[in-house]
Amino acid sequence: MSSEDEKHLSIVDEKGAHSVDVVDTASAEDIRFEDAAVTNGAPIEKVSPLGYHVDWITVVLLNISKMIGTGVFSTPGSILVAVGSVGLSLIFWIIGYIFAAASLSVYLEYSTYFPHRSGAEVAYLEKAYPKPKFLLPTAFAVLSVLLSFSSSNAIVLAKYLLVAAGKETTTWAVRGVAVGVFTGIVLLCILSTRWSLRVSNAIGVVKVLTLIFISITGLVVLGGHTRVEDPHANFRNAFDGTSSNGNGLATALIRVNFAYGGYENAFNVMNEVKNPVKTLKKFAPISLTVVFVLYWFTNIAYFAAIPKEAIRTSQELTASLFFRAVFGNSKAVTALSALVAVSSFGNLLATIIGSSRVIRECGRQGVLPYPRFWASTRPFNTPLLPYLLKWILTVIVVIAPPAGDAFNFIVDLQSYPSNVFSLLMTLGLFFVRKRRLSIGAPKTEFRAWNVVLVFALAVNVYILVLPWVPPTGGIYAGDVSFFYATYCIVGLGILAICGLAYVFTILLLPKWGNYAIRQFLEKLPDGAQATRLVKVPNAELAEWDATHDEHGDVLDRKTEPPSAS
Repeated sequence: MSSEDEKHLSIVDEKGAHSVDVVDTASAEDIRFEDAAVTNGAPIEKVSPLGYHVDWITVVLLNISKMIGTGVFSTPGSILVAVGSVGLSLIFWIIGYIFAAASLSVYLEYSTYFPHRSGAEVAYLEKAYPKPKFLLPTAFAVLSVLLSFSSSNAIVLAKYLLVAAGKETTTWAVRGVAVGVFTGIVLLCILSTRWSLRVSNAIGVVKVLTLIFISITGLVVLGGHTRVEDPHANFRNAFDGTSSNGNGLATALIRVNFAYGGYENAFNVMNEVKNPVKTLKKFAPISLTVVFVLYWFTNIAYFAAIPKEAIRTSQELTASLFFRAVFGNSKAVTALSALVAVSSFGNLLATIIGSSRVIRECGRQGVLPYPRFWASTRPFNTPLLPYLLKWILTVIVVIAPPAGDAFNFIVDLQSYPSNVFSLLMTLGLFFVRKRRLSIGAPKTEFRAWNVVLVFALAVNVYILVLPWVPPTGGIYAGDVSFFYATYCIVGLGILAICGLAYVFTILLLPKWGNYAIRQFLEKLPDGAQATRLVKVPNAELAEWDATHDEHGDVLDRKTEPPSAS
């Protein structure tokens, strides 16, 4: 786009003390194609009411901070249990990287079509599936509300903090620390976007340095220069014990995906990035590749220092076993456990920042009650209500479930419905391409290869189907003490709730009440915009359509909107 198309707009900074000049690189033609053929959903906020605090460094570190959290420190044991051998366990970390890279290409292509939408998946599903109207936004919004908790990461963080402090990891000690630390993180995010991003960036650097230290230490262990007696034991006959059970292999892939989860985090704040397409196209793949290299060498270090059986039973504390095996019961164990706790803290921070934008976008679509409140950035220029929702649900899930299998169950439960939407989003990219071609939209800066999309679809299907295959040993021989596929059933139940919510609110109630659902564009004083779904009586429908455009903006400003649905 030429410099003539650039428009300088003034926005108020997060303290409201002064205005800053930003460059809006979106021409009217760009916006027309971005919103063409899909008029339902959240309106485009041409200038971000949350500001522009995300630069290329923050893009890299937001992704890294979400990826490097609890996964690489907590999941190696469960992955080894699932696949049966050291060799296949290491291969799965490579497979996870390839799948994450394929999925990242899907996000990159969507981002070139809709560069002014934060929330990533919620926005892309809305654009990919405009019909049935409001179905995907409603389903995804219900899912986001029901599963918008970060309890598993908070619990692992609490355990490492207690280990670092030399305290016993009792159930209520873990829960108390988890709630306390999570509360502090949410308060930081509520008070300042700028400072929450700065803290996230700083901890992201600490994360990278921690894994570099573990990786280098692992190489030293392999060289025979530590107290570990036989560092090559796990690599002899590395594929002994390999499992061919479909359930175990699918579980392993889910856990690896959990560890790589976060490569898409920067897309959640895309409308807060200057030159978003160029920035994410270049730096999102860099962040994923850096994490893969660190993950690979960290797992090599684990297998060099810890006996295979100890890793299998390590649950969420694999890294602590590594520190103890290499350094003994010294102060180094405490210090390095503290570093892992810091890493987990940064993961929670980066996750909350990204997911708050997802929830905000769900609210801006109008399918949640009171869209003005979800979209509002007052009083601290942050998405207050999404942060409060995250806090409430996380505290409930940390405190309420019984101790024991809750960690693995919650991780799997959050993953299964998300994989359904991931499959739909990948498939939807073909529909978006077809729709853009039909309206003569220009080519964009990035387009994923079809073979990459087919691979991503195949892996998503694999993850969704194979968990139903019973594990070796029977239906109670999974990684939880109850029925192995419980998380699949509960996940499908949540999706059924999503469908019922849509049928009841969008189809049945309007039919029974003799009204139609229409959009009404809300413009807030802070610059935020949202769509409110309103009830228009059938007798007034023609007048409504004549006085509002397709986005719900009033053509005749004297027209008053009906009551909200």
